[in-house]
Amino acid sequence: MDGQAHTDNSDQKSAEPQDAVPTLSIAELEADPHGVFRRYRPRMPFTAHEAGGYLVLRARDLERVFRDPRVQSTETVYPEMRGITDGVLFALFEQGMLTSNGGVHRRRRSPFTRTFAARLIEELRPRIRQTAEDLIASWSGEDEIDLVERYTAMIPAQTISGLLGLPLADIPHFTRLVYDVSRVLSFTFQPEDIPTLEAAARELQAYVEKILAEKRRTPNGDFLSRYLAEAEASAELAPLEIIVQIVQLIIGGTDTTRVAGAMQVALLLEHPEQWQAVCRDPDLIPGAVAEALRYEPSVASIGRVSREDMELDGLTLPAGSFLMLSTMSAMRDEMVYARPDVFDIRRTDHPRLHPVYGGGPHRCIGEALARVELEEGLTALIRRIPQLGLAGTPPKLQGHSGIRRIDQMHVAWTN
Repeated sequence: MDGQAHTDNSDQKSAEPQDAVPTLSIAELEADPHGVFRRYRPRMPFTAHEAGGYLVLRARDLERVFRDPRVQSTETVYPEMRGITDGVLFALFEQGMLTSNGGVHRRRRSPFTRTFAARLIEELRPRIRQTAEDLIASWSGEDEIDLVERYTAMIPAQTISGLLGLPLADIPHFTRLVYDVSRVLSFTFQPEDIPTLEAAARELQAYVEKILAEKRRTPNGDFLSRYLAEAEASAELAPLEIIVQIVQLIIGGTDTTRVAGAMQVALLLEHPEQWQAVCRDPDLIPGAVAEALRYEPSVASIGRVSREDMELDGLTLPAGSFLMLSTMSAMRDEMVYARPDVFDIRRTDHPRLHPVYGGGPHRCIGEALARVELEEGLTALIRRIPQLGLAGTPPKLQGHSGIRRIDQMHVAWTN
């Protein structure tokens, strides 16, 4: 790496008074999020957002806020702010572990901690590797495919199906619903979109209810059978809580890794010397995965709420504020990363804990699983199709908050 990044924000001072904190529009953020963050990050620690709340921009501030006891998960603040006050969408926030706090959060999360422990997830590597190999083998006779639909969407979907005991035949059904429902985590949906999102959430919840009813009638020792039996025996979770935790796991276990898997391949192919380096030396794969997640994260921001007034670099975030902790901005912060706008798989200044997975007690429970899926998906491609190339326009991630979106990504190869 050339140059050295600073290690704190001490010389990154706010040049604006409190009343000059700008309100950024969705349109400008969607048009060029990296450019907008690059412009404002040296001047101020946060900006306001036209839909409500504040975007926190700097890496060191994100680290502090994740650990600050005055900050908590959002509970129902976000949906209420976006005009969602009841229904199945509202219940996803009201009843889920991702948005709850304290003892409620621990009670909802604890049934899953052992299953998603890093040691146990590592044992899944051979199975995930075989999934990737089988998907590539299914392209026999073809010379161009949509990598999102045929590969990066299927690896996490098949993995979460295997972990939870969902029928593989159900993957097209529940993944379609997941991609619809996850739009609620983006600031780009409009009020007129809410009925469509609600309908998808209702259908996804009904699917989980049906699966759990089948496990209750004929338990077979898989994860969902055990989870359901233990949850109902302990009586610590209400029936709706039991359902919502599984809905959240299915959403979290499919959409973000689908996007990240496609983008890491796209970035490497857009930097052919780095693709070739990975093909020659698979030991570079973990660094390539980490750098792709930094450079174009699938999760652009993580929501929190401030319980008290908080000062960041001389500016005050008022109590009760909805905070978008912008991983997308923080992971291009010039005060932490050398040459932050350069994609470099040999980068040595990644923090010990990757910011894309959040922090504190709500750090992503599926971090180890996502990392294994991304590494094994990339490993299978470089081993089987080192001559891979982009076909057509490179994909572009869309979104500046929550889960970002990707459409098609066509790749081709020569035999």
